[in-house]
Amino acid sequence: MMAKPDIKDITGEQLTTWLEKGGISPYRTGQILRWIYKRQADSFEQMTDISKEIRSRLSLHFTIGRPEKIRVEQSEDGSKKYLFGLEDGNRIESVLIPERGHFTLCISSQVGCAQGCRFCLTGKGGFVRNLSRGEILAQVRDIQRDLADPKYLTNIVLMGMGEPLANYRNVVDALNLLTDTAAGFSFAGRRVTLSTAGLVSRLADLGKETTVNLAISLNATDNRARDRLMPINKKFPIEQLLDACRRYPLKPHRRITFEYILLKGINDSEKDAGRLARLLRPVKSKINLIPFNAYEGSEFQRPEEPVIEQFQQILLRKNYTAIIRRSKGQDISAACGQLQVKSMGDTR
Repeated sequence: MMAKPDIKDITGEQLTTWLEKGGISPYRTGQILRWIYKRQADSFEQMTDISKEIRSRLSLHFTIGRPEKIRVEQSEDGSKKYLFGLEDGNRIESVLIPERGHFTLCISSQVGCAQGCRFCLTGKGGFVRNLSRGEILAQVRDIQRDLADPKYLTNIVLMGMGEPLANYRNVVDALNLLTDTAAGFSFAGRRVTLSTAGLVSRLADLGKETTVNLAISLNATDNRARDRLMPINKKFPIEQLLDACRRYPLKPHRRITFEYILLKGINDSEKDAGRLARLLRPVKSKINLIPFNAYEGSEFQRPEEPVIEQFQQILLRKNYTAIIRRSKGQDISAACGQLQVKSMGDTR
C-alpha cells in the first residue's frame, strides 16, 4: 500500500484540482490551507468548519506530517538550533535567531549541498537530495508553534543547508506560500530573503515569480580567488553574476544584499575592500560582512578585529551600507552543518 502524500507537498492549485475532481467546491482550498498554516492543525478532524464527509475524504488521501525534532540546542545569546529528522532518515538544520523585538528563522532547502564552497561545512558531506515543498515549510510551521507568541517571528532567510536556486521549483512554491496573506503564513516579501551562491540561470526567474529579497554570497573580488573558494564561479564568473544582478527585477526601494565572508589572509585586505567597492558600484546594493565562523578542521581563520573594522570603514567611506554581521550561537555548533555532523552517530 502506497503511503499517503503530505498535503503540505502540494500547491493550492493542485489541491483545488483534487477537490474539484471530487465534486468539492474550490473555495475549500483556502479553508484547508488556513487550518494547516495559520491554525497549526495536525489532523483534518480539527477542521470544524468543513463537513465530516470532506474531512473523511481528505484523511483517506493525505496526511499532515511534522518532522521529528531530534535535537534542539539553545545558546547563551538566545539562539536556538534545531536538528530535524526526515521520513527517509536524513537530517536538516534550522536556526532561530533573536533580534531586537523579533525573531529571524534561517531554514534549509536541501539535504547537503553540491556547491562545494571550501569555507562551508555543509558542502563537506556532499549533496543528498532536495527538500520537498512541505519539508521546507515544515521548518517554519513547527518552529513557529514553539514560540510563546508566533507573531514575533517576522523574518525568514533561506541561508541554511543547501543552494535554494538548485531546488528552484520547490523553493519558489514554498516562498509564495510563506508570503501568501490569504491562506499562507503572511510574511511580508521584504522580510523573506533567499541567499544564493550565484546560479545566474535562475536569478531572473526568481525576481519575476516571487516578492522576496535577494542575497548573493560573493566572498571574493576577483575570479581567481572566487574560483578557489566557490567552484560555481567557474561556471558563472563574477562579471556574469554582476551583470545578472544589474538586470535583476528589483522591487521598488529594494537593494540586493551581497554577503562577504571575511577570511584571514584570503579576502580581507584593504585592496579587496577597494575592489569590492568598485565592483558593486553599478548595482543597487548593500553589503553584509561576515567574519568567518571557524569550525574544527577548517583550513580558514577569522581575521583580527582591527582588520574587520578597517574593511568596513573603507566601504563606508565609499558610501556603501556595510554591516558587520556578528555570529550568534557560537556555543551551540553555530556553523551550518555542525549540528548535523555532530549527530551522525545519534541513534535516538
